[in-house]
This record gives sequence, C-alpha cells and structure tokens, in this order.
Amino acid sequence: MAQAGQAENLRAKGDPAPLIRSIGWILLAVLAAFLINNALVVGFDFPYATALFSGGGAMAGVTFGIYIIAIIGAVLFVLRSSDTALRHDALRIHNFNVYLIRACFWVVLLVGVVDATIAVMRVEDLLELFLSEDMVKKMNLARFVGAKVHMPLVVAGFIIAAFTRMLGFLWLALMIVAAELTIVISRFVFSYEQALMGDLVRYWYAALFLFASAYTLFEDGHVRVDVLYAGFKDRTRGFVNAVGTLALGCTTAWVILWISFNGKQSIVNAPVMNFEITQQGGVGMFVKYQMAAFLGIFAATMLIQFVAFFFEAVADYRGESGKRVSAEPAAH
Repeated sequence: MAQAGQAENLRAKGDPAPLIRSIGWILLAVLAAFLINNALVVGFDFPYATALFSGGGAMAGVTFGIYIIAIIGAVLFVLRSSDTALRHDALRIHNFNVYLIRACFWVVLLVGVVDATIAVMRVEDLLELFLSEDMVKKMNLARFVGAKVHMPLVVAGFIIAAFTRMLGFLWLALMIVAAELTIVISRFVFSYEQALMGDLVRYWYAALFLFASAYTLFEDGHVRVDVLYAGFKDRTRGFVNAVGTLALGCTTAWVILWISFNGKQSIVNAPVMNFEITQQGGVGMFVKYQMAAFLGIFAATMLIQFVAFFFEAVADYRGESGKRVSAEPAAH
C-alpha cells in the first residue's frame, strides 16, 4: 500500500494555531523523552523522572531534565514555525509514523523468515551440518540469537523501510495465509507439525493487528459506536474528534505506555531484557520477547497518529481547506 499523501500536496502555510500545535508537539516530545528515560532505566539503571520528587538525586535530575528540554524544544519549534498549517503538520507527523510502521513490518518479515528457518534446522539437527559445535550451542540460546541475529535484522528492516514506499499490510496478510496453509498441508497430508509453525503465525498476526491500527485510524477505518456522529456537520465532527482524541485516545495510549514500560519488571521491559521465549523452549521460535514489545510499539504509533488526527480534527472545526476525504467509517 502506497504511503498516503505527500506534504507538498497541501498548503504549507495557514492560520496560526500555537496552542493546538503546542499541545500536539509537546505530546510527541514527552513521548520521545519517556522512551529515552525508559532506555536509561533499563540499560544504565537511571531512575524515572518522578524519582526527583522523592530524593532521586542527580540521576533523577538528568532524566527530569530530558523532559524539560523536550517540552521547551517542542514549544520553540511551534513558535519558530507559527504559520504552519495544521493539515500540513498532521500529514508530516503521519508520514513519519508510516515510516516507523513500515520499518516494523520489514523487521517482522525478516526476523520471522530467518528465525523460522533457524528453528527448523535446530529441531531437525541440521545446524551441525553448517556450523561448528560451539556455534550450534550458541544458536540454542535465545540471548545469542536475539542479539546477534535478530538485532542486525531489525537494523536492516529500518534501512529497507527508508528506501521503500509501501506499508506491506497486504503482503503480511498473504504471508500469514501462506503460513497457515503450510501448517494445514504438513499436518493433514504429511502428519508433520512443529511448535515453530504456530509461533510464526502468532508472531505475524500480532504484528499485523497491532501495527496496522495506527494506519486504520488515519483511514478512519475503526468501528464507531455511532448514535449521533453520522448526522453531524464537519465542524461538529471536528470538535467531537478533537475532544475525543485528547480525552480518550491519547490517555488510553499513555496508560498502555506507562504499564508497558513501568520499571525493569514491566510487561515489556522484562521480556525484552531477558530475550524471553515460549515454554516450548528450543523447539519453537525465539520471538516472544518481540511480541511483548509489539504492545509498546502499538501504543507509541497510536499516540503519534492521534496527534496527527487531533490536528486534522481542529482544522475541520476551523473550516480550513484541504480536508482529506476517506472511506465512510464503519459504524454500529
């Protein structure tokens, strides 16, 4: 699926909206500071910024300062580009989010194929034919495979995403169908089944469901519980969308982020730090830790998209030109 829209198709300059743009860019800046803070907590034993108010010391002051710098930077950016149109800003944020999602799809495609291949060779004792005894032992360790095999593939995914212009939803869905078909044929025709087969389907399906959510928001494709909304005028819809985005969408994303990254033993940090694997151990794929990270990626990309959606909603409320027409949203 092609990347939707290009910034040059919209008017770059528009009526100033410093308060609205400041709210959005501060949300993004705080998200960046939060993720940096989390990396410092996990990798270097820094405290969270909130520890400053409970005697956290100089290290807490550093993390708190990251937030202050991020917020000031966001405000200065808004002031220096005060005449930027809201829709232009929204599309610029969306296009950055598209790159992140596209990169994640390439990552799960590369890691899925490579890790499934390694798992097959591990189960069928084929690694010994190509690797030394010491390397075979390492390939049975999730920490080694995660750091030495998966991480280079993650980097490759982000590099490939910079030179491609498709999101890959359809391709990933096709790969899931192919994986399911392979399971059916191998199970019922050849009476052969391995745990890694189910792992691969769950891995790709989780990525498809969680990563595609932000793009579905952009296309207004999520199901609405619609009682009154369909009869509203564009201005009223814009008001409802803007308020709902801040009061419900962004707050939900932040709750997920906080629960996901709240300390080293949180539901995302702990699996990722330990390269957690399934209970099948060495007979399955070593990707469970990445599936835990999917939850954090989902919340972050949704928050970014909510900011873009917020800008567009306010532009609709203000009656600005360039309104993007998408398919009618599904409703109940």
